[in-house]
Amino acid sequence: MRLRLSSLMERIRVSLFFVPMVGVLASIVGAFVTIWIDSRLDLEGADLPLGAASTVASARAVLSTIAGATMTFAAIAFSISLLIIQQASSQFSPRVVHTLFRDPFNKRVMGLVMGTFTYCLVVLRSVRSPGESGGDVVIPSLSVAIAVVFGIATILSIAAFLNHSAHSMDVSQILDRVEIEATGHARREWNVAESDQPLPEPVAAPDHPAHIVLFDSAGWVQQIDTGALLACLPEGTTAWVYAYPGRYAIPGIPLCALSAAPEDIKAIEQAILDTISIGNTRTMQQDISFGLRQMADVGLKALSTGINDPTTAQDAIFHSAAVLAELLRRDPPPQELTGETDRRVVLVEQPNGDDLVRLAFGELRRAAATQPTVCIYLLEALHLLREGLDATGLSSRTAVLIEQACLVLAGCEETNMLPADLTDVRRAFDRRFGPAVATGVAES
Repeated sequence: MRLRLSSLMERIRVSLFFVPMVGVLASIVGAFVTIWIDSRLDLEGADLPLGAASTVASARAVLSTIAGATMTFAAIAFSISLLIIQQASSQFSPRVVHTLFRDPFNKRVMGLVMGTFTYCLVVLRSVRSPGESGGDVVIPSLSVAIAVVFGIATILSIAAFLNHSAHSMDVSQILDRVEIEATGHARREWNVAESDQPLPEPVAAPDHPAHIVLFDSAGWVQQIDTGALLACLPEGTTAWVYAYPGRYAIPGIPLCALSAAPEDIKAIEQAILDTISIGNTRTMQQDISFGLRQMADVGLKALSTGINDPTTAQDAIFHSAAVLAELLRRDPPPQELTGETDRRVVLVEQPNGDDLVRLAFGELRRAAATQPTVCIYLLEALHLLREGLDATGLSSRTAVLIEQACLVLAGCEETNMLPADLTDVRRAFDRRFGPAVATGVAES
């Protein structure tokens, strides 16, 4: 139940339909309420603020104008939003589109626009002139005055929407949103390291388990409800889970292995499958590596031949370093979870800090091997991360950073880089990591 609720909330957060729908429904309720108040109070124009008097003709003209203008703007807003998503996908990475879908500002503006249109439409229907059948003249002056307020708010939202849309295409803004979401996830899921102890060795699954549960559908693993998985195991059973958030599930591929084959194996298999949330796209709900994947893709796109933008690659490198600085100071969640009745869940394949450093910088350093400026950016980012770990007493975790720095230098030495450029990279390496490190790697 918790897994389904979390998946539903994530779909609502990335939906471009939910907030406008709520705006439309709220405006319908609000319109009926204000019409009812008009019918009860029978306000005259002089009783309203600024003497907002209305006639049948003026009420219909105002409501029609506001409704028509808001629908025109709605069409423009939707077009601009789709254009921004398309441009971000082609210029930066298709993965950053997920972040744009979560932007609440655009959805609120759409909700205001759609709600204003619906409100005006409902109020316009209630206006009745003397010549029309149905009884007395109806001029909902209060409702029309509120429609004018909504119309003014919608006009102001146009400027705010255009300003926000223009800034949302700034790559620094996109990367900043990814960084905030990724670091927030790290703070929720990973615990602060209390001592400079090496990470525990991964727990391997047995070669011949009693039973293997297979995936029955394809898609990205988004979440694993380990508590529910532990609860559905028979007493005395251990489950070694191969899946992890961010892995692609293929039907027929092992999901987990069980230490004992239960009698009602079909029911247990279905219960285990129900604890895994699979979708058609990756999310950052439990996927700790997805934020770094997005940033690495932006950097790789910037280094591609068609774009060739080292400054954007620099931006991606340092935003990735900011996320890694948070992760490397923390310990990943425990691999083993135990229950009260001798049940046990072992998460076999879970990314740790070293894996995430290689994910963030491994592909980038290969793509940047012929670009000395970007290689120096990489060395600087690795140096800053190393300094941060040394300052917090976590020096044992710097080995992977030194490894990546040495690979940056080695990659440059294997290319046809100009001698002067290669000298610049070597100097940058020596200044940050020392010539002894490079000498030791070369000898090994």
